[in-house]
Amino acid sequence: MAIFEWQNEDFPYLIIFASVLLVLLLKLLLNQKNSRNLKLPPCPRKLPIIGNLHQLGNMPHESLHRLSKKYGPIIFLQLGEVPTIVISSARLAKEALKTFDLALSSRPQIFSAKHLFYNCTDIAFSPYGSYWRNIRKICILELLSAKRVQSFSWVREEEVARLVHRVAESYPRATNLTNILELYANNLICRIAFGKDFTQGEDNVRHNFQNLLEEFQVLLGGFSIGDFFPSMDIIHKFTGMESRLKDTFRRFDKFFDEILHEHSNPDNRKEHKDLVDVLLEIQKNGDLETPLATDNIKAIILDMFAAGTDTNFITLDWAMTELMINPQVLKSAQAEVRSIVGERRSVSENDLPVLHYMKAVVKETFRLHPPAPVLLPRESMEDVTIDGYDIPAKTRFFINVWAIGRDPESWENPDIFEPERFMNSHIDFKGQDFELIPFGAGRRSCPAITFSSVSVELALAQLLHSFDWELPPGVEATDLDMTEVFGITMHRISPLMVVAKPYFSQLLN
Repeated sequence: MAIFEWQNEDFPYLIIFASVLLVLLLKLLLNQKNSRNLKLPPCPRKLPIIGNLHQLGNMPHESLHRLSKKYGPIIFLQLGEVPTIVISSARLAKEALKTFDLALSSRPQIFSAKHLFYNCTDIAFSPYGSYWRNIRKICILELLSAKRVQSFSWVREEEVARLVHRVAESYPRATNLTNILELYANNLICRIAFGKDFTQGEDNVRHNFQNLLEEFQVLLGGFSIGDFFPSMDIIHKFTGMESRLKDTFRRFDKFFDEILHEHSNPDNRKEHKDLVDVLLEIQKNGDLETPLATDNIKAIILDMFAAGTDTNFITLDWAMTELMINPQVLKSAQAEVRSIVGERRSVSENDLPVLHYMKAVVKETFRLHPPAPVLLPRESMEDVTIDGYDIPAKTRFFINVWAIGRDPESWENPDIFEPERFMNSHIDFKGQDFELIPFGAGRRSCPAITFSSVSVELALAQLLHSFDWELPPGVEATDLDMTEVFGITMHRISPLMVVAKPYFSQLLN
């Protein structure tokens, strides 16, 4: 008896499958023919149809790092139908993101991004063009300018105070610091974007807000197999990805409709403008080359979640984890903060510029644990030559910042957490020093660098000032699970459990 018995009704599906397979084989042969005359970067051995997809593994940033050690800092991969370049050194990242910044300023159309971000009309995933230039201008000049970021200092101060209160409540028991840091990041972005806290109360119950955010990050993150076969959208139906995307989009869209309705009500006047207020004002004035539609506003606000929640939370969580593993670094950072802040209970944002060692801790965290281990992919708009190799237009580019942070050509003892390397060093993470580009560089760099850095630094400084930190009884630093969860952002798989003894007796009341 045959293992598979095909029924008559299965025949149309067999025809479709065979046709798709034939098209893929023809495309593969055509691509091989077209690439023979090009001097491409080194390429690992490929398999028919899938190319090098099998070599990505469950942790692509690590797999790509291993491939770069064998084949060099620039490699060519055929990922399904998609020709791909992977760069793993600061020198070549500079050539790609600075010398050829404009030529590599577009984005490939990612299936999940098209469904979640209103057909990629957000800032991060929008293809290069006049629309993207307009909304990036809005972000830089209106939403995320230094003046606007400063205007939200009162929100940061209040949320940091709530963070301290939540940590203090658990003493002398161990506390799940990971959950508390995630709550801080979510609350902060909700209040700044919408003017209200959605993580508690009836709004959270109605929208199941935390679950919605988690599903969003799962769907947007990682390398989806369907994205490497763009001519076969049907793959997303078979994997269930399309139905999950539609459901999550519907829930977000309903949520945004309520937000926009509330903000459009003249009776809901507020003392402070939030980001939705700013965008609605820009839309009303209509002085843009490309007017903002309501869906565009929703897409831009959704970007705030993608960039503002996970990035801040993950950086703080990794920083505190490394400090618990390296008690001498913790002691030095704590001594600096307390020497500057003194007997004041609260750290001020005015204190941050002189906290040089603590800033070095943040930089070292970005080096070893960049929130996005592989930067959002770019797509070449024209033929370019990088490091002597010919790279045709419509090639996808991945910059492995996780590998760049561990490159011995750029860093001494790269696997050691050592903030001292940044003391008296010019290297920063603002996109000018390609050894450290957690926010990217060039035109497609993240415009929220100022917002993110002050949100992380203020919270970290306050935690160092307000508590003495220990691991729970019986737990050693070597017991901490450092396993990562790969996605568009990368957090630890296990929560950080700590004992936080309040430094000031008032926190015990």
